[in-house]
Amino acid sequence: MKISACIITFNEEKNISRAINSVKWADEIVVVDSESTDSTRQIAAQLGAKVIKQKWLGFALQKQLAVNLAENDWIFSLDADEEVSEELKNEILRLKTEENLADAYKIPRLPIYMNRKILHGGWYPDWQIRLFNRKKGRWREVLIHESVQMDSDARVSKLKGEIFHYSVENFSHHNQMIAERYAPLAARQMFEEGKRTSFLKIVFSGCFAFIRSYFLKLGFLDGFPGFCIAYFAAHHATMKHLLLWEIQNGLYGRDSSK
Repeated sequence: MKISACIITFNEEKNISRAINSVKWADEIVVVDSESTDSTRQIAAQLGAKVIKQKWLGFALQKQLAVNLAENDWIFSLDADEEVSEELKNEILRLKTEENLADAYKIPRLPIYMNRKILHGGWYPDWQIRLFNRKKGRWREVLIHESVQMDSDARVSKLKGEIFHYSVENFSHHNQMIAERYAPLAARQMFEEGKRTSFLKIVFSGCFAFIRSYFLKLGFLDGFPGFCIAYFAAHHATMKHLLLWEIQNGLYGRDSSK
Protein backbone atom coordinates (compact mmCIF):
# COMPACT_ATOMS: atom_id res chain seq x y z
CA MET A 1 0.00 0.00 0.00
CA LYS A 2 1.69 3.17 -1.22
CA ILE A 3 0.07 6.51 -0.43
CA SER A 4 0.17 9.87 -2.20
CA ALA A 5 -0.60 12.85 0.05
CA CYS A 6 -2.43 15.54 -1.95
CA ILE A 7 -2.68 19.20 -0.91
CA ILE A 8 -4.12 22.20 -2.77
CA THR A 9 -2.82 25.66 -1.97
CA PHE A 10 -3.17 29.38 -2.58
CA ASN A 11 -0.96 31.82 -0.62
CA GLU A 12 -0.40 29.35 2.22
CA GLU A 13 3.18 30.23 3.18
CA LYS A 14 2.08 30.46 6.86
CA ASN A 15 0.66 26.95 6.89
CA ILE A 16 2.24 24.80 4.20
CA SER A 17 5.31 23.72 6.19
CA ARG A 18 3.18 22.39 9.03
CA ALA A 19 0.93 20.51 6.63
CA ILE A 20 3.72 18.93 4.58
CA ASN A 21 5.82 18.00 7.61
CA SER A 22 2.82 16.14 9.04
CA VAL A 23 2.60 13.89 5.95
CA LYS A 24 6.30 13.13 5.53
CA TRP A 25 5.36 9.48 6.09
CA ALA A 26 3.60 9.41 2.70
CA ASP A 27 5.32 7.83 -0.30
CA GLU A 28 4.68 10.97 -2.33
CA ILE A 29 3.46 14.51 -1.62
CA VAL A 30 1.62 16.34 -4.40
CA VAL A 31 0.88 20.06 -4.09
CA VAL A 32 -1.40 21.71 -6.67
CA ASP A 33 -1.04 25.46 -6.28
CA SER A 34 -3.49 27.96 -7.78
CA GLU A 35 -0.99 30.66 -8.74
CA SER A 36 0.11 31.80 -5.30
CA THR A 37 1.79 35.19 -5.12
CA ASP A 38 3.74 34.38 -1.96
CA SER A 39 6.42 31.72 -1.33
CA THR A 40 4.06 28.73 -1.03
CA ARG A 41 5.42 26.86 -4.04
CA GLN A 42 9.04 27.44 -3.10
CA ILE A 43 8.52 26.20 0.46
CA ALA A 44 6.63 23.12 -0.73
CA ALA A 45 9.34 22.25 -3.24
CA GLN A 46 12.08 22.69 -0.63
CA LEU A 47 10.23 20.24 1.62
CA GLY A 48 10.26 17.61 -1.12
CA ALA A 49 6.76 17.95 -2.56
CA LYS A 50 5.97 17.61 -6.24
CA VAL A 51 4.51 21.04 -7.05
CA ILE A 52 2.14 21.76 -9.93
CA LYS A 53 0.97 25.26 -10.79
CA GLN A 54 -2.67 25.28 -11.91
CA LYS A 55 -5.17 28.09 -12.45
CA TRP A 56 -8.05 27.83 -9.97
CA LEU A 57 -10.70 25.33 -11.09
CA GLY A 58 -12.84 25.23 -7.96
CA PHE A 59 -12.31 23.23 -4.76
CA ALA A 60 -13.49 19.83 -5.97
CA LEU A 61 -11.88 20.00 -9.43
CA GLN A 62 -8.61 21.28 -7.99
CA LYS A 63 -8.50 18.42 -5.49
CA GLN A 64 -9.43 15.88 -8.14
CA LEU A 65 -6.63 17.14 -10.35
CA ALA A 66 -4.17 16.47 -7.52
CA VAL A 67 -5.59 12.94 -7.26
CA ASN A 68 -5.22 12.40 -11.01
CA LEU A 69 -1.60 13.58 -10.96
CA ALA A 70 -0.63 11.29 -8.08
CA GLU A 71 1.53 8.22 -8.76
CA ASN A 72 -0.31 5.96 -6.31
CA ASP A 73 -3.90 4.74 -6.14
CA TRP A 74 -4.16 5.31 -2.40
CA ILE A 75 -4.75 9.00 -1.72
CA PHE A 76 -4.53 10.95 1.51
CA SER A 77 -6.09 14.39 1.11
CA LEU A 78 -5.05 17.22 3.41
CA ASP A 79 -5.89 20.92 3.30
CA ALA A 80 -3.05 23.39 3.69
CA ASP A 81 -4.46 24.66 7.00
CA GLU A 82 -4.57 21.16 8.48
CA GLU A 83 -2.12 18.88 10.28
CA VAL A 84 -2.03 15.12 10.80
CA SER A 85 -1.91 14.12 14.46
CA GLU A 86 0.71 11.67 15.69
CA GLU A 87 -2.04 9.15 16.51
CA LEU A 88 -3.44 9.32 12.99
CA LYS A 89 0.01 8.98 11.44
CA ASN A 90 0.66 5.82 13.44
CA GLU A 91 -2.75 4.37 12.48
CA ILE A 92 -2.08 4.92 8.80
CA LEU A 93 1.42 3.45 9.04
CA ARG A 94 -0.12 0.31 10.56
CA LEU A 95 -2.62 0.16 7.69
CA LYS A 96 0.23 0.17 5.19
CA THR A 97 1.26 -3.27 6.46
CA GLU A 98 -2.23 -4.82 6.44
CA GLU A 99 -3.86 -6.82 3.65
CA ASN A 100 -7.60 -6.66 4.41
CA LEU A 101 -8.14 -2.96 3.74
CA ALA A 102 -11.36 -1.03 3.35
CA ASP A 103 -11.72 1.10 0.21
CA ALA A 104 -11.80 4.35 2.18
CA TYR A 105 -11.43 5.67 5.71
CA LYS A 106 -13.33 8.41 7.49
CA ILE A 107 -11.22 10.58 9.78
CA PRO A 108 -12.38 12.96 12.54
CA ARG A 109 -11.33 16.59 12.12
CA LEU A 110 -10.62 18.61 15.26
CA PRO A 111 -10.88 22.41 14.86
CA ILE A 112 -8.45 24.69 16.69
CA TYR A 113 -10.18 28.06 17.25
CA MET A 114 -8.75 30.90 19.36
CA ASN A 115 -6.00 28.45 20.42
CA ARG A 116 -8.61 26.07 21.84
CA LYS A 117 -9.76 22.64 20.72
CA ILE A 118 -13.45 22.87 19.79
CA LEU A 119 -15.48 19.79 20.71
CA HIS A 120 -19.04 21.10 20.37
CA GLY A 121 -21.20 23.52 18.38
CA GLY A 122 -21.52 21.09 15.49
CA TRP A 123 -17.84 21.45 14.59
CA TYR A 124 -16.63 18.08 15.89
CA PRO A 125 -16.01 15.28 15.02
CA ASP A 126 -16.77 16.38 11.42
CA TRP A 127 -16.06 12.92 9.93
CA GLN A 128 -14.57 13.12 6.45
CA ILE A 129 -13.22 10.60 3.95
CA ARG A 130 -9.59 11.62 3.52
CA LEU A 131 -7.83 8.30 2.89
CA PHE A 132 -9.24 6.41 -0.09
CA ASN A 133 -8.49 4.25 -3.10
CA ARG A 134 -9.01 6.40 -6.18
CA LYS A 135 -10.17 3.35 -8.13
CA LYS A 136 -13.29 3.36 -5.94
CA GLY A 137 -13.91 7.06 -5.28
CA ARG A 138 -13.46 10.64 -6.42
CA TRP A 139 -14.15 14.21 -5.36
CA ARG A 140 -17.82 15.15 -5.85
CA GLU A 141 -18.09 18.35 -7.87
CA VAL A 142 -19.96 20.96 -5.82
CA LEU A 143 -19.28 24.65 -5.20
CA ILE A 144 -18.78 24.32 -1.44
CA HIS A 145 -18.29 21.61 1.19
CA GLU A 146 -16.73 19.26 -1.35
CA SER A 147 -16.39 15.64 -0.28
CA VAL A 148 -15.13 12.30 -1.57
CA GLN A 149 -17.87 10.17 -3.10
CA MET A 150 -17.23 6.45 -3.07
CA ASP A 151 -18.74 3.82 -5.37
CA SER A 152 -21.90 2.17 -4.08
CA ASP A 153 -20.07 -1.11 -3.42
CA ALA A 154 -17.12 0.50 -1.66
CA ARG A 155 -16.34 -0.47 1.93
CA VAL A 156 -15.75 2.52 4.21
CA SER A 157 -14.24 2.25 7.68
CA LYS A 158 -13.18 4.77 10.36
CA LEU A 159 -9.93 5.77 12.00
CA LYS A 160 -9.61 7.23 15.50
CA GLY A 161 -6.69 9.61 15.01
CA GLU A 162 -7.55 13.20 14.20
CA ILE A 163 -6.71 15.85 11.65
CA PHE A 164 -6.13 19.21 13.36
CA HIS A 165 -7.79 22.09 11.51
CA TYR A 166 -6.44 25.65 11.89
CA SER A 167 -8.92 27.37 9.59
CA VAL A 168 -9.50 30.70 11.36
CA GLU A 169 -6.74 33.09 12.40
CA ASN A 170 -8.88 35.66 14.23
CA PHE A 171 -12.34 37.26 14.26
CA SER A 172 -11.56 39.49 11.29
CA HIS A 173 -10.40 36.50 9.26
CA HIS A 174 -13.53 34.53 10.23
CA ASN A 175 -15.75 37.39 9.07
CA GLN A 176 -13.77 37.73 5.83
CA MET A 177 -14.08 34.02 5.06
CA ILE A 178 -17.86 34.17 5.44
CA ALA A 179 -18.22 37.33 3.35
CA GLU A 180 -15.83 36.38 0.54
CA ARG A 181 -16.12 32.59 0.33
CA TYR A 182 -18.64 30.62 2.36
CA ALA A 183 -21.78 32.76 2.11
CA PRO A 184 -21.50 33.52 -1.65
CA LEU A 185 -20.68 29.91 -2.52
CA ALA A 186 -23.41 28.55 -0.25
CA ALA A 187 -25.98 30.90 -1.78
CA ARG A 188 -25.00 29.90 -5.31
CA GLN A 189 -25.09 26.21 -4.39
CA MET A 190 -28.57 26.61 -2.85
CA PHE A 191 -29.83 28.40 -5.95
CA GLU A 192 -28.47 25.70 -8.29
CA GLU A 193 -30.19 23.05 -6.14
CA GLY A 194 -33.51 24.84 -6.69
CA LYS A 195 -33.77 26.31 -3.21
CA ARG A 196 -35.31 29.75 -2.69
CA THR A 197 -35.52 32.03 0.33
CA SER A 198 -38.02 34.51 1.73
CA PHE A 199 -38.26 37.46 4.10
CA LEU A 200 -39.07 35.17 7.04
CA LYS A 201 -36.18 32.81 6.26
CA ILE A 202 -33.80 35.76 6.10
CA VAL A 203 -35.07 37.10 9.43
CA PHE A 204 -35.07 33.83 11.35
CA SER A 205 -32.25 31.79 9.78
CA GLY A 206 -29.61 33.51 11.90
CA CYS A 207 -31.57 32.96 15.12
CA PHE A 208 -32.02 29.27 14.38
CA ALA A 209 -28.33 28.87 13.50
CA PHE A 210 -27.24 30.47 16.80
CA ILE A 211 -29.63 28.35 18.88
CA ARG A 212 -28.53 25.18 17.11
CA SER A 213 -24.81 25.85 17.54
CA TYR A 214 -24.78 27.34 21.05
CA PHE A 215 -27.53 25.38 22.78
CA LEU A 216 -28.59 22.27 20.82
CA LYS A 217 -25.00 21.39 19.83
CA LEU A 218 -23.67 22.42 23.27
CA GLY A 219 -21.41 25.18 21.99
CA PHE A 220 -21.61 26.91 25.39
CA LEU A 221 -19.35 24.14 26.74
CA ASP A 222 -16.50 25.59 24.64
CA GLY A 223 -16.62 28.87 26.56
CA PHE A 224 -16.16 32.19 24.80
CA PRO A 225 -14.90 30.57 21.56
CA GLY A 226 -18.15 28.57 21.51
CA PHE A 227 -20.16 31.78 21.70
CA CYS A 228 -18.12 33.32 18.87
CA ILE A 229 -18.64 30.25 16.69
CA ALA A 230 -22.41 30.43 17.28
CA TYR A 231 -22.41 34.14 16.46
CA PHE A 232 -20.59 33.60 13.17
CA ALA A 233 -22.87 30.64 12.38
CA ALA A 234 -25.80 33.06 12.68
CA HIS A 235 -24.00 35.66 10.58
CA HIS A 236 -23.25 33.09 7.87
CA ALA A 237 -26.84 31.82 7.78
CA THR A 238 -28.22 35.34 7.41
CA MET A 239 -25.67 36.31 4.76
CA LYS A 240 -26.25 33.27 2.56
CA HIS A 241 -30.02 33.84 2.60
CA LEU A 242 -29.56 37.52 1.78
CA LEU A 243 -27.30 36.61 -1.14
CA LEU A 244 -29.70 33.89 -2.27
CA TRP A 245 -32.50 36.49 -2.28
CA GLU A 246 -30.35 38.72 -4.48
CA ILE A 247 -29.58 35.85 -6.87
CA GLN A 248 -33.19 34.72 -7.23
CA ASN A 249 -34.24 38.32 -7.90
CA GLY A 250 -31.48 38.97 -10.42
CA LEU A 251 -29.67 41.50 -8.24
CA TYR A 252 -26.52 39.57 -7.27
CA GLY A 253 -23.42 40.96 -8.96
CA ARG A 254 -25.22 43.97 -10.42
CA ASP A 255 -23.05 47.08 -10.66
CA SER A 256 -24.58 49.51 -8.12
CA SER A 257 -22.95 52.48 -9.92
CA LYS A 258 -25.26 52.05 -12.92
